[in-house]
Amino acid sequence: MLLASPLTAVAALVLLVVIHLVRCLRSPLARLPGPTISKYTSLWLKWNEINATRTVYIHALHRKYGPVVRVAPNEVAFTSWPAIKEIYCSGGSGYDKTEFYDMFRIYGRRTMFTTLNKADHAKRKRILADRYANTNILRSASMHGIQERSAKFVRRCASASGAADVFMSLHAYACDCVTHHLFHPRGTDCLENENDENMMHQVAADDSLQNRLISHYVPNLHRIFGGVLYLFAKPRETPLADNYVLETSQSHDPATFTLMSRLEEKSAELEPIDMAAECLDHMAAGIDTTGDGLCFLLWELSQARSSKVQEKLAEELLANPQAPLDQLPYLDAVVCEGLRCFPPIPMSLPRYVPGGGRMVDGYWLPEKTIASCQAFSVHRINDDLFPEPDSFKPERWLQEEGDADRRRLLFAFANGGRGCIGKHLALAEMKTLLRDVYSRFTTLPDASMKEEAMEMSDQLISARPLGQKCLLHFQPRAGGGEV
Repeated sequence: MLLASPLTAVAALVLLVVIHLVRCLRSPLARLPGPTISKYTSLWLKWNEINATRTVYIHALHRKYGPVVRVAPNEVAFTSWPAIKEIYCSGGSGYDKTEFYDMFRIYGRRTMFTTLNKADHAKRKRILADRYANTNILRSASMHGIQERSAKFVRRCASASGAADVFMSLHAYACDCVTHHLFHPRGTDCLENENDENMMHQVAADDSLQNRLISHYVPNLHRIFGGVLYLFAKPRETPLADNYVLETSQSHDPATFTLMSRLEEKSAELEPIDMAAECLDHMAAGIDTTGDGLCFLLWELSQARSSKVQEKLAEELLANPQAPLDQLPYLDAVVCEGLRCFPPIPMSLPRYVPGGGRMVDGYWLPEKTIASCQAFSVHRINDDLFPEPDSFKPERWLQEEGDADRRRLLFAFANGGRGCIGKHLALAEMKTLLRDVYSRFTTLPDASMKEEAMEMSDQLISARPLGQKCLLHFQPRAGGGEV
């Protein structure tokens, strides 16, 4: 009997392993391209997630196996327009989200971003979408706030003794802009107020990737060993931002263009804690995506290889000082190429295949299969539309041939009904700042900066420079005018 129990346990374990292997080999996904390990386990994919290399790992698989790759036993990655259209646009807003998005709940509540099914998302979006419409973003009160904060950013960098660290300054700018849109006149002043900047820093310097992934994938382990994990895998802690949002969202009489004014109009449909959660979600997203995207772009424009791009951009801006942002084609091309090369959200956006299964890009996927695309690969694998995909070439966006197809594949803000609601705000912030910088200055990298420091480091949903620092010199440009 003493031997029987261990033998029985071993036999049961072997049987379970055999059953698992047979199921993997007989799965409808078995014929999909991909590494052998992906047929049997998702552990290698999760290891790359925890090490902040998931995006480059999946991209390497796409380069080896093509536009369709099985990355785990129940997960498939795609890069083509037909796949994007099916996964994210079919039925208006595509497939339902997976439980991955549970990690982004705030105050224990679901925001628009973390709603999983179409009905809940549509209900929340009807409340919020009005304030993110381009017509509202371009209102004079809204744009004046962005322009004022852009001028502060330029003054801060121009007055730096030596090189300016634009990494944190850009996050401060993004925070001031998004909170202006959320709460004006109670937005932050991170660019000039140290307390506000410290609050922003808590959000932008988040290092909770490993802790949150462990909590998501192995919650029991996290509950048991949470105290030990804290020593090397920090949880997300933003008490200053929490207090700011909870207090500010209870204030009255916000400006009419703000999201808070819209939430007050719909107060019968949302509890105060839901309003605060929605605002903090938008604030965090607005800081990371715009701040990191601009940081990568300014770094690229400052390189010797992009000096001609910087000069051509300056020529357009100086020749058209009063032109509306949407009438500056080269500025638009620079922004589009920046979003293509350095998408603020470069990684997979996972969705569940609906009941009954679906055909995606020529492959049948059973229901509950996880299907996804990641902007980093969509923007590079389709080299028929993006030749020399690893090169920064804004001119590609000025070519008439293939223009519609290129813009359709620009996945930086995702696509479909669940695409980024803050797209127009982000573009206004990016274009305003680029105009203010490059109509007045030439930017150059500090000699101490290394390319490795600007390599992409995955976070939960966005990516940031590995070194979390970007030192640039701002040299006044002839004819650039006053700061």
